[in-house]
Amino acid sequence: MSMSVESTARNTETVDRVVIRFAGDSGDGMQVTGGQFTNTSAFVGNDVATFPDFPAEIRAPAGSLPGVSGFQINFASLDVHTPGDAPDVLVAMNPAALKVNLGDLPANGLLIVNTDNFAERNLKLAGYAQNPLDDGSLDGYRTIKIEITTLTRKALESTQLSRKEVDRCKNFFALGIMYYLYNRPFGPTESWLEQYFAKKPHFAEANKLALRAGMAYCEATDLFHTTYQVEKATFFAPGRYRNMSGNAALSLGLVAASVRAKTDLFLASYPITPASDVLHTLSHHKRFGVRTFQAEDEISAVCSAIGAAYAGKIAVTTTSGPGMALKTEAIGLAVAVELPLIVIDIQRGGPSTGLPTKTEQADLLQAIYGRNSESPVPVIAARTPGDCFWTALEAVRIAVKYMTPVILLSDGYIANGAEPWPIPSVSDLPEIPVRYRMDPENFHPYERNSDTLARPWAIPGTRGLEHRIGGLEKQNVTGNVNYEGANHELMVRLRDQRVRNIENDIPPAAVDGPESGRVLIVGWGSTYGAIQSALSRLREAGAEASHVHLRHLNPLPRNLGEILGRYERILVPELNLGQLAMMLRAKYLVKTNSLTKVQGKPFQAVEIVDAVRSLLAE
Repeated sequence: MSMSVESTARNTETVDRVVIRFAGDSGDGMQVTGGQFTNTSAFVGNDVATFPDFPAEIRAPAGSLPGVSGFQINFASLDVHTPGDAPDVLVAMNPAALKVNLGDLPANGLLIVNTDNFAERNLKLAGYAQNPLDDGSLDGYRTIKIEITTLTRKALESTQLSRKEVDRCKNFFALGIMYYLYNRPFGPTESWLEQYFAKKPHFAEANKLALRAGMAYCEATDLFHTTYQVEKATFFAPGRYRNMSGNAALSLGLVAASVRAKTDLFLASYPITPASDVLHTLSHHKRFGVRTFQAEDEISAVCSAIGAAYAGKIAVTTTSGPGMALKTEAIGLAVAVELPLIVIDIQRGGPSTGLPTKTEQADLLQAIYGRNSESPVPVIAARTPGDCFWTALEAVRIAVKYMTPVILLSDGYIANGAEPWPIPSVSDLPEIPVRYRMDPENFHPYERNSDTLARPWAIPGTRGLEHRIGGLEKQNVTGNVNYEGANHELMVRLRDQRVRNIENDIPPAAVDGPESGRVLIVGWGSTYGAIQSALSRLREAGAEASHVHLRHLNPLPRNLGEILGRYERILVPELNLGQLAMMLRAKYLVKTNSLTKVQGKPFQAVEIVDAVRSLLAE
């Protein structure tokens, strides 16, 4: 919690930023609690960054370590890029939440504990031999013990809710405590409750009672001697903003792309964590010509999307790593028949089922090389939740212009995280021209545009444009099935060159910092926020490093090799074991220094700071 010297007369201190982590059982509503604190902070004008951390096991026993759910929010009057390296405040609703998260709370950090859940059974489930509330193990923290469950029950005695229903409101009692401590208004949350429980208003009223009871308890007990105020951020450009998660931004980006392309959108997907929300979100946008199909498996989903692309639609399929493996053969089919298809891979920890609720960015090599034979596909990656919107537009633009599948990489950290997002004007969105072949004269299905090498998009049912598709190799120009070796090599090279041509149609890589020097950080995807935060800390301390962040991963920007040659050291932070670093070494013959992490968690800024300092000291 970064403090300024200002203090108000009512013992309210103004602070620059605060990091709070809510943690409890999967049934304790921590995601709702954190989401409402986030929305309220965005409403009052703070910059926010969030990290929802879902249970490792969806059906883990209540009170167990694998069932812990967490939500961290960094809200500030300053520009923030990450949810924070460590919480200033930890709200622990049970022993398991305390054990999983206490190690991240710095010494003298504020710890708020729901003492009602520290019964012998819960302590045993969490692996505690003694009650940490009584054995002195929490002496290094500012521990505040509150009977949150008991106080919630007393606050809701007048309602007709069952004991189980009352206990579900305890997260809003905890939220009321935090709203008091950080001077947050209740209005946005109460409005949300009224809307969410529109058909069950008694639930809305109960949760509002619990919310206000949390604040009243703080006022009546003088629980906190000081409360804190985080002022409105002043660096935002004028305009309208909304709190946006990565999956929501992806969904809206796809809708916007279809509107700009004047072409209906078809999404076919099989539900898989953490990609399912894109399917859920897009299903609500039928008025924009969006059609969604929940397929019975990953293979039928991608094949349905290929059929939609053949029929002239903006075709999309979403998945995560294991689903990408199942879609691989069909993506190769889309490569062979040269149809625009957007494949969105929201990465998670693997291999196999791996860590379904934890983040990773280890599908890069799978995306670029993970198909049989020579099957080049453009690959792009989003860097923040809000950037998912623009990355979706870019994926559609490339796919329809070059008549190729495009793989868009996100990950669980971006997908579930949120940030303030400036709502763009429709007129500011790029045009995405879609041109169908309509003239049958001299039509050939593999006759190519001289600039892009894209074949014509010929819609089934158009008279005179009948042609053959399928996975067998086609003869150049005519599209007839052909087994000649020379023709096969020609088609392979044409498909490869078509992807290479995209490097002439994407922006050159841009350097943040000195154009040459000791250290260049090269990042991609969700490492962006941690790298930016690390750069800020380094520059404040008088150290200097530069940063290039890559959206286009295949092909890479045409000036990247020249940039890499201007620095003595190249640091590549990745949530994998060094996949981009290996690609850069192979392509540009440069030495790269990998900073890797595969713990299901994003980088902390301090980890990158330490790595840069180590390189500067060499």
